[in-house]
Amino acid sequence: MAVRPGLWPALLGIALASWLHRSGAQQSATVANPVPGANPDLLPHFLVEPEDVYIVKNKPVLLVCKALPATQIFFKCNGEWVRQVDHVIERSTDDSSGLPAMEVRINVSRQQVEKVFGLEEYWCQCVAWSSSGTTKSQKAYIRIAYLRKNFEQEPLAKEVSLEQGIVLPCRPPEGIPPAEWMAAGAHGASGRPVGSTAPTGGVVSVLTQHPAMEARSAGALTWIPEIAPAISVCTAALFPAAASRPEDVALYVGLIAVAVCLLLLLLVLILVYCRKKEGLDSDVADSSILTSGFQPVSIKPSKADNPHLLTIQPDLSTTTTTCQGSLCPRQDGTSPKFQLANGHLLSPLSGGRHTLHHSSPTSEAEDFVSRLSTQNYFRSLPRGTSNMTYGTFNFLGGRLMIPNTGISLLIPPDAIPRGKIYEIYLTLHKPEDVRLPLAGCQTLLSPIVSCGPPGVLLTRPVILAMDHCGEPCPESWSLRLKKQSCEGSWEDVLHLGEEAPSHLYYCQLEAGACYVFTEQLGRFALVGEALSVAATKRLKLLLFAPVACTSLEYNIRVYCLHDTHDALKEVVQLEKQLGGQLIQEPRVLHFKDSYHNLRLSIHDVPSSLWKSKLLVSYQEIPFYHIWNGTQQYLHCAFTLERVSPSTSDLACKVWVWQVEGDGQSFNINFNITKDTRFAELLALESEGGVPALVGPSAFKIPFLIRQKIITSLDPPCSRGADWRTLAQKLHLDSHLSFFASKPSPTAMILNLWEARHFPNGNLSQLAAAVAGLGQPDAGLFTVSEAEC
Repeated sequence: MAVRPGLWPALLGIALASWLHRSGAQQSATVANPVPGANPDLLPHFLVEPEDVYIVKNKPVLLVCKALPATQIFFKCNGEWVRQVDHVIERSTDDSSGLPAMEVRINVSRQQVEKVFGLEEYWCQCVAWSSSGTTKSQKAYIRIAYLRKNFEQEPLAKEVSLEQGIVLPCRPPEGIPPAEWMAAGAHGASGRPVGSTAPTGGVVSVLTQHPAMEARSAGALTWIPEIAPAISVCTAALFPAAASRPEDVALYVGLIAVAVCLLLLLLVLILVYCRKKEGLDSDVADSSILTSGFQPVSIKPSKADNPHLLTIQPDLSTTTTTCQGSLCPRQDGTSPKFQLANGHLLSPLSGGRHTLHHSSPTSEAEDFVSRLSTQNYFRSLPRGTSNMTYGTFNFLGGRLMIPNTGISLLIPPDAIPRGKIYEIYLTLHKPEDVRLPLAGCQTLLSPIVSCGPPGVLLTRPVILAMDHCGEPCPESWSLRLKKQSCEGSWEDVLHLGEEAPSHLYYCQLEAGACYVFTEQLGRFALVGEALSVAATKRLKLLLFAPVACTSLEYNIRVYCLHDTHDALKEVVQLEKQLGGQLIQEPRVLHFKDSYHNLRLSIHDVPSSLWKSKLLVSYQEIPFYHIWNGTQQYLHCAFTLERVSPSTSDLACKVWVWQVEGDGQSFNINFNITKDTRFAELLALESEGGVPALVGPSAFKIPFLIRQKIITSLDPPCSRGADWRTLAQKLHLDSHLSFFASKPSPTAMILNLWEARHFPNGNLSQLAAAVAGLGQPDAGLFTVSEAEC
């Protein structure tokens, strides 16, 4: 049978597509990975697998997986695990076998597909777990459907007699999936149906009188015949609407009108904003308040009956012969020397005294929030005060702390330019309130913390301190500091271990905390990615039970938290609301990146007094839930039932362990009605009491002594008595290049010492370190009355 020459390309394309489809089906077949020694019959097998699908008109597509038996199912797209919160899970039990079944659905949007660049196509597959191993489903490819508007070749109008045939060549537009021709009946002028012949490969159409042909794909192509004999029109439109319909035109006109209106409104708002803010800095107050008796926000006149007011002197270069407090007693005659190791040097002005008041979030939170709600940099700030603190600062610096979280912000002296006053806040975010994208096996190691307002000018780095739960081992971890941009996206601003002195950010990583140097305020988080199975996260295990048990049932809740102060604070506050108490001393478990779940079980329950309601031998928390680090309050509960209401003594064991990893055992032996010996272990301390400290009270080192140390140690010394030796004595010699890049290396070292040791730092140890440099101790840690 002869084939027309024009059809050869189409036939070759069909053959090639068929071969590629068979090849892709072989590569995407279901793959099982059984556990050695396990029953292969209990491997998950898929009842429903994801299938290839096309995205039409920006509408997300739904992928579905269903497996039996299955305890967990997760989607993996282009080699990356889909987040747990994006899965919709339905669990059931198979009626015939009684095995657990699970169905999981996810939505895939056009934006996710468009993020994949290069020749690789976007694909997703399911991975199902059971006690016998894992099974991977076939790969489903997600493609974006489109159809060009212009035909590659359109038919031309021709005149033909009523009984004569006609050949109209027509090539459909380019599209994915390729357009397919479909024959449709047409009615002539008399209403009688006439036949039509479908073209092969969409190259040539052989039509009789009054043709009607359609080409369909994700969009639709329709040949619309005219009633006049032998004239046809070839049109194209995106599915499912027809081409150039009146309602489409009206829609486009309406969208253009709305866009123009929004643009005009934006221009008007910009003009109004510029006029209102003309001549003012939106981030700072007027600098004139420092020189003309200022009283902004938390800065108030001095009162004799207020012990919290600290007298300060804006220009510390001015000398005076009077000092306040017992640190500098007034004496006549000679000028003896005195020690300043236990106090701060605060010099009043001879006239026109100014006082700086400590910010008080408890008493002024409502006024502060309402007063700043109209300023741009404060609009995104949470309106609660439990995990937020703030204060008003100038060039003297200060400190912000969120009590009982290990989170603080140190603002060194001269970090804020002279003549500027900033209202700075510090906020702890819940992971579920901030969407932090984690790629691959990355895990959140620290709380998510914001300090602001963003964009303010700083002349010295501030130090943000926060806890982390990673075991700091350079060979096992790849640690990155992430910062959220103004557009909302997260970016890596620092790769620990690869810092350069010129970087805007620097980090001192210690066993349980990290200290971030930054000159740009914003939202930060520490993220880690394991480089080997030796990488571990510290989990704190807490056992809680009811303070009062009024029923026969008794619940023991086992929490598995990040070993950070903020996570502990959240659980303690939650248990206070639930009426719970700690029943065992907390333990630390090292959780490995081994993809193994965390198991919990209870043993040795005396059957004559108690009965366990647990139907299985142990409970599990999936590995992904713990390693991701964004889920709070992970816990399991064991329900026990007393045989008699008079039973009050409980003795049992609770085991918590990771499969092929670390484990902990709790021996419980106490009276549930009157034993409270562990209640005081989690008593939250005040961490210095005041969340906001302004001026000299925020620092352990008195200001004049700090200035003397900086002046003495900044210049290089041939005998080695300079800032480099001080850094070595304080075990900070790994950061010498960073310190050397700053105008005052000694100031950076002292700032880090303040951030690490407040409020319980020992000044005597610092004095001994400085004295060991060969500098005379009396010359650095004593000042004369004339210097007060």
